[in-house]
Amino acid sequence: MKQPLLRAFLAFVIAATILSACSSIKSGHSPASAKTAFAAGIPDRPEKISFPPFEFHPPKVAPYRVPLQSGPVAYVVTDHELPLVNIAIYVRTGDWVEPEGKEGLTDICGGLITHAGTATRTAQELEERLAFLAAQLSSSIRGAEGTVQLNLLSKDLDEGLGILREVLTAPRFQQDRIDLQKQQALQGMQQRNDSSASIEGIESGFLAYGEKFWDNRHVTKASVESITRDDLIAFHKKWFFPSNFIVAVSGDFDRDTMVKKIEKLFGDWPWAGTPPPPIPQDISMAQSGVYLVNKDVNQGRVQMMLPGIMRTNRDYYPLILMNDILGGGGFTSRIVNRVRSDEGLAYSAGSSFPGGIYFPYVFSASYQSKSRTVSYAASIVVEEMKRIAAEPVKAEELENAKRGFIERLPRAFASKAQVANMLANEEFTGRYATNPDFWQTVVPRMNAVTIEDVQRVAKKYLTLDKLVILVVGQKDEILKGHPNHPANLADLAGGKLTELPLRDPLTLKPMTQPAAK
Repeated sequence: MKQPLLRAFLAFVIAATILSACSSIKSGHSPASAKTAFAAGIPDRPEKISFPPFEFHPPKVAPYRVPLQSGPVAYVVTDHELPLVNIAIYVRTGDWVEPEGKEGLTDICGGLITHAGTATRTAQELEERLAFLAAQLSSSIRGAEGTVQLNLLSKDLDEGLGILREVLTAPRFQQDRIDLQKQQALQGMQQRNDSSASIEGIESGFLAYGEKFWDNRHVTKASVESITRDDLIAFHKKWFFPSNFIVAVSGDFDRDTMVKKIEKLFGDWPWAGTPPPPIPQDISMAQSGVYLVNKDVNQGRVQMMLPGIMRTNRDYYPLILMNDILGGGGFTSRIVNRVRSDEGLAYSAGSSFPGGIYFPYVFSASYQSKSRTVSYAASIVVEEMKRIAAEPVKAEELENAKRGFIERLPRAFASKAQVANMLANEEFTGRYATNPDFWQTVVPRMNAVTIEDVQRVAKKYLTLDKLVILVVGQKDEILKGHPNHPANLADLAGGKLTELPLRDPLTLKPMTQPAAK
């Protein structure tokens, strides 16, 4: 600490001490007696410290929601802490509207809208201007959502909005950038079988939802090569239009002025666009059994799946807490304690039971373990699934799960940008229309969940007769099992074991013979 600062600090401490002593004398107490009285209020052990009940009230929608005359609904949140403005535009488009045979079109279009130039700027000119403004402009289309995001200094807002308007209405789709994006897509495909994680990601999707489900229509060499600049222009023009947008704006601005600016941003759009069709929900989960992909790796990757739910399900809240106790709560959860801490079979283990937004997302328990202990670890996970359905959870477990969930809530609204984006996401996914007070009711609904509710939903949804187990790893070693902990992997899922062949990385068609790399 520098000397002047140190002297100032010491002077402050001395002055505070003198004032404290004088205050004690004036009130008829000696400094020693005041110190004793203060110390008397301090618990002698940490566990005796008591805190007032934690309370958090998520922001309400009304102060921020602005239906724009130009089409979108916008969430506008003022934040003068930094001289920055954040704009996020959510677009209702995605893989379910991708033309058959053009898989990869959404990814390429999403990446190039903001990175392949505009009508008046080449890609390089656009990048140079954004760099000069210290602005960040990005875009993507993933799954069932497109996004375009702009972050820049508030003093450059007008120029930034002009660039954003041109990107949205007149993307250049420069051919050399298209060629580069397609080349990168092909390189990524060639590495599909290089890691067990990549194999698991593809195969688990097929098993959970069916190979014909829209979210499992993966890019191939043929589909990428068929994509043209005209395809990109047509796709963009079909889905990028104001009434298909939800907007989140936060930062250093006057609210009324910003509303006028974004009205202008989306006004007089050059085309009408096409309202997207409903997102299909025609999922088809695989039959119960073990599905094994032979891959020469040191550890086996395991994913254990059961049919899932939508987030509108009446059991959504007790299922969140049940899963938190079972495997979703980190080091306090049962699967982590048994598989990782007690047995040392896996570094990472846990479970997930999310409520689906557009279709039911599956329950999943997963871990990675040495080949010879894969079956033993799987048997432990099944034991814990049976136990939570057969026995009431402890009151302490349920209370910890509730507190953990409730006390994490403020993180979702920690900044004004997060507030704007969280509320915009509620609008985008449709929950605001059906349940506008969702965030205001989360805490009381969580607190209302009982021990009986947790056991009831565990019995109802942890249906082991429908269990699908995916294993990626060394087949022979995995099937040997552990000499000290015998466990038959197939018996955990109805006695059925199916070996899945590796897929050709460029076509995703199964190879004729199962093989390990």
